[in-house]
Amino acid sequence: MAIVYLNGDFQPLEEARVSVLDRGFLFGDGIYEVIPVYGGRLFRLSRHLARLRNSLNGVRIDNPLTDTQWEAMLTALAARNGGGDQTVYMKVTRGTDSKRDHAFPSRIVPTVFAMSSPLPAQRDPGSEPGVGAITLADIRWKLCNIKAITLLPNVLLRQQAIDAGSVEAILINDGYAIEGAASNLFIVKNGLIITPPLSNALLPGITRDLILELAAANAMPYGEADVPEADLHDADEIWLTSSTREISPVVRLNDRPVNDGRPGPVWKKMIGLYQDYTAAVRRGEKD
Repeated sequence: MAIVYLNGDFQPLEEARVSVLDRGFLFGDGIYEVIPVYGGRLFRLSRHLARLRNSLNGVRIDNPLTDTQWEAMLTALAARNGGGDQTVYMKVTRGTDSKRDHAFPSRIVPTVFAMSSPLPAQRDPGSEPGVGAITLADIRWKLCNIKAITLLPNVLLRQQAIDAGSVEAILINDGYAIEGAASNLFIVKNGLIITPPLSNALLPGITRDLILELAAANAMPYGEADVPEADLHDADEIWLTSSTREISPVVRLNDRPVNDGRPGPVWKKMIGLYQDYTAAVRRGEKD
């Protein structure tokens, strides 16, 4: 039976209840984080908690827990659900008021919820088939650097990709490829790894940052630069990255093959480095 955390208590998922007057339910008024767990160890926790603080500050919700309290709670949650490899979802809403009103209530206690689920099995680079993606206009709000729970545009965009037989939508904003509906974006051209620079238009991904660190540490040329839509279509490789997806190679874009339609050599090197890193996390040698 899955165990979740809700407002100070660990309890079975089937018993967890939130008021219908919770502002997360009424307005999507809250933020969230997703953290991989490798071998029972939280992946890059300090960076996830820093992003959590930034998102909370961005929507003017007080952080309900200290970093030490977050770590203790999330570690205990993972252990109560069997340890090993998991993905932890955590959410903070502004809380429950006595009525529905857009204005912030004067006194309200944030709602804190967390749950975990099994992490998808690690991919074998030698047999990875790659995924398909389509390009769509970015219809989201202007503060995508905040990891808000108001995800209806992302849901609609990703579902449109799924309906088209792909797994993700790569979003185009003013002629530039920004990120996926639920992922960050990388391209490779002539051996150079490129990802769009951080801005309010995209989420500052923890996996994204690690890929840049691994590239720097292993003499793999990389850079942060705008990606015109034409460069996306002309790329040698396209990757989609996220905490749960890790690094997925895109082999079809808008039903046309990317390069030769197979995962590329730069991706194969990077996924190997990434898997070496997560193996070190399991051994307690990396955070």
